[in-house]
Amino acid sequence: MSSPTLQNLDAEVLALARKRGVLRARDLQEHGIARTYLQRLQERGLLQTVGRGLYLPADTEITEHQTLVEVARRVPHGVVCLLSALRFHDFTTQEPHAVWLAIEKGARTPKIEYPTLRVVRFGGDAWCEGVEEHHLPVGEAKVTVRVTNPAKTVADCWKFRNKIGLDVALEALREGRRKRKFTMDELWHFATIDRVANVMRPYLEAVRF
Repeated sequence: MSSPTLQNLDAEVLALARKRGVLRARDLQEHGIARTYLQRLQERGLLQTVGRGLYLPADTEITEHQTLVEVARRVPHGVVCLLSALRFHDFTTQEPHAVWLAIEKGARTPKIEYPTLRVVRFGGDAWCEGVEEHHLPVGEAKVTVRVTNPAKTVADCWKFRNKIGLDVALEALREGRRKRKFTMDELWHFATIDRVANVMRPYLEAVRF
């Protein structure tokens, strides 16, 4: 039978997991608790792993945005973009095989094994503008996930059309227009920032707003 001290620590770790949403070993170190408690609670069926070094309370329901939450905890300065942002904004029913993440030019490339990342880089206004913060529930906690807004997402798809395909960029434009996710002025603003206004112009004229 566990000693009261161990029981108290178990309870403290579980409470921290519920507060943080996604728990990492270094979260315990900040509270002076040995990381061995993570394995202990996992073996007892009280924690579940959702990636290397990432833990959730066992009774936490996994949401469709779970991988975005995991990436946000590991790369808090990153911004979900392109195909992953399209899925987030419900522009497509396709589920990307990796999380598309934007980071600032000159920043170190994130080194994580899971989830798989596809990293692109932005600089200047293309990095600073058009980012939304969404507070996604994970258990009893909420994790802040940064995502490009709908208009910026579509402009980015055109900027990186050689990576994701022109057909995807066209679908994003059509779906954004059909669902009225942005105005023409908003889209044109980000197309100008991404320097794809001239490329998009004939398609914008064909897709009436």
